[in-house]
Amino acid sequence: MYEFSSWATTTILLPLALAGSIGVTGQSTREVTDFLADTVARNRDNLKLRDASVSISGSAPGSILRLTTGHAEEWPGITLVAPDKSWDLSGWASIVLTVRNPGSRIEQIFCRVDNAGANGASNCLTGSLMLNPGITTTLRMPLVTADEQNLKGTLSGMWAFPTAPGGFGAINPKAITQIRLFARGHLADFVFEVLALKTDGRSKPLSASLGSAFLPFVDSFGQYKHTNWPGKTTSEAGLIAAREAEEAVLRANPGPKAWDRYGGWAAGPKLPATGFFRRQKYEQKWWLVDPEGYLFFSAGVDSVGHPNPTFVERREPWFENAPWERAELKQFLEKITVDAGPWAGRASGAFSFSRANLFRKYGATWQNTYPEVVGQRMRAWGLNTLGAWSDERITRAHKTPYTDMVTSDHAPRIQGSSGHWRRFPDVYDAAFAASLQRSAEATKGRSAGDPWCLGYFCDNEMGWGDDVSLAVAVLRSPPAQAAKREFVAQLRAKYGEILKLNRAWATTHVSWDALAESRQTPGPGAAMDLRLFYQRLAERYFQLARDAIKAVAPNQLFLGCRFGDRGSTAAEAAAAKFCDVVSLNVYTAGVAGFVSGAGTDVPLLVGEFHFGALDRGLFHGGLSPMATQEDRALAYTTYLREALRHPQFVGCHWFQYEDQPLIGRAFDGENFQIGFVDVADTPYRELTDASRKVADQMYQLRANGETALGSLPP
Repeated sequence: MYEFSSWATTTILLPLALAGSIGVTGQSTREVTDFLADTVARNRDNLKLRDASVSISGSAPGSILRLTTGHAEEWPGITLVAPDKSWDLSGWASIVLTVRNPGSRIEQIFCRVDNAGANGASNCLTGSLMLNPGITTTLRMPLVTADEQNLKGTLSGMWAFPTAPGGFGAINPKAITQIRLFARGHLADFVFEVLALKTDGRSKPLSASLGSAFLPFVDSFGQYKHTNWPGKTTSEAGLIAAREAEEAVLRANPGPKAWDRYGGWAAGPKLPATGFFRRQKYEQKWWLVDPEGYLFFSAGVDSVGHPNPTFVERREPWFENAPWERAELKQFLEKITVDAGPWAGRASGAFSFSRANLFRKYGATWQNTYPEVVGQRMRAWGLNTLGAWSDERITRAHKTPYTDMVTSDHAPRIQGSSGHWRRFPDVYDAAFAASLQRSAEATKGRSAGDPWCLGYFCDNEMGWGDDVSLAVAVLRSPPAQAAKREFVAQLRAKYGEILKLNRAWATTHVSWDALAESRQTPGPGAAMDLRLFYQRLAERYFQLARDAIKAVAPNQLFLGCRFGDRGSTAAEAAAAKFCDVVSLNVYTAGVAGFVSGAGTDVPLLVGEFHFGALDRGLFHGGLSPMATQEDRALAYTTYLREALRHPQFVGCHWFQYEDQPLIGRAFDGENFQIGFVDVADTPYRELTDASRKVADQMYQLRANGETALGSLPP
């Protein structure tokens, strides 16, 4: 065991709170906060600060490290370097960080544990927690190897495993080179206090703890078998009882009294009615206006009614009483083909536990019953928009306004580009516009012309990169790429002779054809031309998308592309030229002071945000993890209040309505606890109560910049 500090501190360790029973024994340990105090005093070479300052208060073992991070760097913080090149922590189960937020707003703290060669994606564990103001909480990072994490290959296809909840990754505990504590770059300084950073528990793989009893670990409802929690469904009778109990709750909470049928502010100003949703600036703030002319803020949730299938084929030993083998539930088993992962390239069986549970809860006519339930829930919870990817049977029930989407999925891709989901479409290929037009045409007779449809997104979280990346990607593409032919033609029109381009770019192309054949990235001299072409490409994307949407739905809003990659101000500025509303997926603690490249006088919409936790049987807290369900509720309240105060935001959409599958959604393995409801359709009361409480004062807060929300939900 490596001793973090030169001071001996004896701690009686509590049982490790993983998603299973792991035996531990008491053991002497030393806290890294004490090590930091010792390092600051005597061995500063092992303490590295990045746009941060540090102070120590108190004395061991109760010393507190206070870290203040700046905003000049993207990831400001502190690095603790192992004094003898590495720590051997192989005798321990986890590293535990106890941290407090002494500030007045939610902030996110990250902890990274490194092996040699760590780069943020490999050879390290990376965890984070959103910290509510005044809260002290704990982040536990299991020190597991890859074999311990996936039980020597027994488990696969999940972002986070039952052996190592949190999705932190795998590591070699014998050779920890450093530990980093850092924040995300902020508009202002962030202060947090580290009360403890220590090893905890003797390591013991979950498989060894439970042995053969570990499998199966998924019950017939799609829940984790080996732990219990409030609200867990244990029987089909329990599903029916939950349905009946909720019916009474919904009757008692019909929704905000000040709303019209669309969820607009019926008690507020009355503007001209156009029969469709529109945007309008009113008293120095951007708003949506509903079809009846009332001011409207879009409080929404994505993927309502989405089937959320998960692969079950080649995982059969994982499941207890496999429900797809029952005759009445076989309908929820389908064949799905994906592009990556263990099931890539072949049609494999995937089962929707969530839809099977709806069948069991609401009966054989659930498809007719459930849209009515969702409509009641949305109103009761103070949500007035069904966001992206929501089930058409629910959107067409006309209980709640909704959004739709067109895509360029079938367009050719820029071969030199990259992206989280796929390469960027080639907007100069005629097939790009044709793909958008086909997608838009498919909305005729459905959402196009429907007054309940706010408008349309186009694509999602594309790989925009920075302000030159797509131009560079085009140059890295083959000469037949339509965008490359266009770029070369524009350069030829500007420079005329290849020698003039060579002088400007410091290149040695012998001809324009040679430039077209080249796959090289030019040097700094090309920066101006790269930025200009990027700008033109981005504007062409949004112009063609707008034209395709407005051709079939001229009275509905173009809501943009749901920016996930925030590296390009040029792309956001291009969106502002052609979109009615610029949408961005903003997974941060809040949006106070948010600034977009679209400009300061453009309506904005959060297409995705969420907060998750690990206290209800799932293994990953999502992109904005919290410690508990109560913390999720408080974070939701804070986020909405900040968006309502911001003059540009016209809405926020939570991702997503239901928790992702315990063992990973089929197409990429995400298994986040981020729902308003769980897999058995049980609402998270902490979150729904918070949502309802915000909604009661939503429009007054938006209009007046103050609130009478009172105390937060328990």
